[in-house]
Amino acid sequence: MKNNSMQQPFSALDYLWFIIPSLIGVFLFMVPIPSADSISIPVAHVASMITSSLGDLVPTIMTFLIVASVLGSIFFKFLPQNVQNSSFLTNLFQVSPIWLVVRLLGMVFALMTLYQIGPEVIFSEYTGGLLMFELIPVLFSVFLLAGFFLPLLLNFGLLELFGALLTKVMRPLFKLPGRSSMDCLTSWLGDGTIGVLLTSKQFEDGYYTKREAATIGTTFSVVSITFTIVVISYMNLEQYFIPFYLTITLAGLAASIIMPRIPPLSRKEDSAYEGTELKLDESIPKQYTSFKWGVIQAVKQAKKNRNVAKVAKQGIQNVLDMWLGVIPVVMAIGTVALVIAEHTLVFQYLGAPFVPILSLLQVPEASEAAQTIVVGFADMFLPAVIGSGIESELTRFVIAALSVTQLIYMSEVGGLLLGSKIPVSFKDLVIIFIERTFITLPIIVLIAHIIF
Repeated sequence: MKNNSMQQPFSALDYLWFIIPSLIGVFLFMVPIPSADSISIPVAHVASMITSSLGDLVPTIMTFLIVASVLGSIFFKFLPQNVQNSSFLTNLFQVSPIWLVVRLLGMVFALMTLYQIGPEVIFSEYTGGLLMFELIPVLFSVFLLAGFFLPLLLNFGLLELFGALLTKVMRPLFKLPGRSSMDCLTSWLGDGTIGVLLTSKQFEDGYYTKREAATIGTTFSVVSITFTIVVISYMNLEQYFIPFYLTITLAGLAASIIMPRIPPLSRKEDSAYEGTELKLDESIPKQYTSFKWGVIQAVKQAKKNRNVAKVAKQGIQNVLDMWLGVIPVVMAIGTVALVIAEHTLVFQYLGAPFVPILSLLQVPEASEAAQTIVVGFADMFLPAVIGSGIESELTRFVIAALSVTQLIYMSEVGGLLLGSKIPVSFKDLVIIFIERTFITLPIIVLIAHIIF
């Protein structure tokens, strides 16, 4: 009897309410389109146009928003009780003392960088300036569009369909639900930051456990195809792009299979986000095929979201959550990491143990390559910057591929993960970065020796 409601026929409008928004979402986030000098997804392409049109206004706007985030966090407890009961405002402004300090630090760095005051070490073009004038303008427009249009991927059944179709693949290989395949596709074809945001939202809504959210956020939120083109071009190895990307895919796949089975990810709790019940049931009744069951679940999900105003409100809340919750963390942690990378020998010392490893693997110019291995934790593009002068094409290939497969870097994905609700700590990210390095390095070097 309990399946009767599932067997009730849907109207043509019901199917269209699932199909049309989902197709629009796929187009915006997953369909690569050529632009003037690269290949990009529509959301990233429009985001680039917005950033260009606003120009120098974006750093000022973002600094104002970072200040608003800090003031909101400080004064939240003084607001009337009925306002405090708003779950959205609570999630946005009620943060722990540690995260308040991080937001405050992000505000100080932002003001120093925008107005060029204080020590230059903070606001130089390679530290705070790199974040404020290069990365944050991109995040501003990407968050604006991605946050507003994410409900097209989240709310209209696409994840339910993929969940039913791919559970038999994702569970045994990666110990993850089938719907997580969408996070991976969104990252690969679009942008790793969007993958993190997609994962965080689903975790908060009760579709992932803490272990699953942490695994997806640190394993599947890879950089986009577009960014890999930038890295390989900077290394003057454009002619090797196809073997380069195949190498990244193979090494990344190996890491994706191994990482969920070892600490710290394997030790994360299989419980829901605080105050949320798990909603995900992947069981498929015997009388249904995976596809048919997926379509039924997808249409049912789409029917829940007929209220366009409510969906639009959720999109606006997503944008504010990203701007006020994530950007201050990126500014704070990213600036500190870049200052350490640029003005101390910390990463050179940390890279020293990799010299004998690279020598054993017969990588030329091992001592020069070693420091690039660890510096990638600060920013993914730093290894390419430091290693671009190395003569050996094999070594430059290894540095470029490793910088992508390490995946965790504090100036963007790492900062986003720490600023999100995904349950990973800074210590977790350090360990995961090191583990991914040791897993992917031998694979990359082996393929590099075959190519060169």
